[in-house]
Amino acid sequence: MGFLLAIVTAFFFPGIILRVKSIASGRKGPGILQPWRNILVLFRKGSVFSPTTSFVFRIAPAIYLSTVICAMLLLPFPGMPSYFGFDGDFVLFAYLLALGKFLFILGALDTGSSFEGMGANREALYSMLAEPAFFVLFGTLALLTGHTSMQQIFESFQFAGHNSFIIGFIAVYLLIQIAMIENSRMPVDDPKTHLELTMIHEVMILDHSGFDLALIQTGTALKFAMYGLLIANFLVPVDGGQLIMNDQHISMSTDPGIAGNTGGGWLMVMQVGIYYLIQVIFAGLIGFMESFRARKKLVRNPQFIVTLTSIALVAFILVLLITFKMIG
Repeated sequence: MGFLLAIVTAFFFPGIILRVKSIASGRKGPGILQPWRNILVLFRKGSVFSPTTSFVFRIAPAIYLSTVICAMLLLPFPGMPSYFGFDGDFVLFAYLLALGKFLFILGALDTGSSFEGMGANREALYSMLAEPAFFVLFGTLALLTGHTSMQQIFESFQFAGHNSFIIGFIAVYLLIQIAMIENSRMPVDDPKTHLELTMIHEVMILDHSGFDLALIQTGTALKFAMYGLLIANFLVPVDGGQLIMNDQHISMSTDPGIAGNTGGGWLMVMQVGIYYLIQVIFAGLIGFMESFRARKKLVRNPQFIVTLTSIALVAFILVLLITFKMIG
């Protein structure tokens, strides 16, 4: 159920971004479903392959999309369990996405194009630099909640004190920035640029066409919905434990009365409604930032991405302090 709701999000996410960018620039712009109309047209077209490419180039789009779908199956929906959650599942989540990115990069290199190789080099570098921020963040949350499963982490973490608000704000900020980096959006990349010397993701898909290009664009839309689901898991209230945090203690309450167990279908309706509201705000935020935010210079991108790991370390040190693991 949660997986299907996340799939539905992907149908509207790219269109909302385009609508916000159109409104911000004073244009009428395309409809919300126009990106998917374009994808459906591509699904009906055949793919053209260069004679210099091998089977790696042909299987890369399918594996890229498959890894995104498998990673989404590990994510819980607020108030619902994940399909395949287990202790330490965030490690598999990260490396499933890394596997898809790896095949995607190999496919770009397989074309023999110097431009695609340059884009693949940049995308590999940015993903490598963003990876520590993700692991430090989830390591921090695991230390704070005492759980290593994403479902248990999200169920245990609640905004119930100023410390939790600080950590929650840092977590949401980092996930938004990682989503922008992994989907090659502003400020590290511009999906609308046509200058090959500064293109990253777009230059990697220049040789893909038809059905294969549709698979890639579908995977990108699903990745946006996936990161929006991660953010929603922090912000949507769940029917579970409540983490109480203050300067003196951290305690876990599992009493349904304390945790706010209201029961019935109204809680689920509220969770689904808040989830879609968060996704709309997330998509609108991306469109707004891309309308008024300039892309960084290529030489500045690594510095910006490494800064995210430093911010994640701030949250980690804060958790060490409030859990008394740095005292003495």
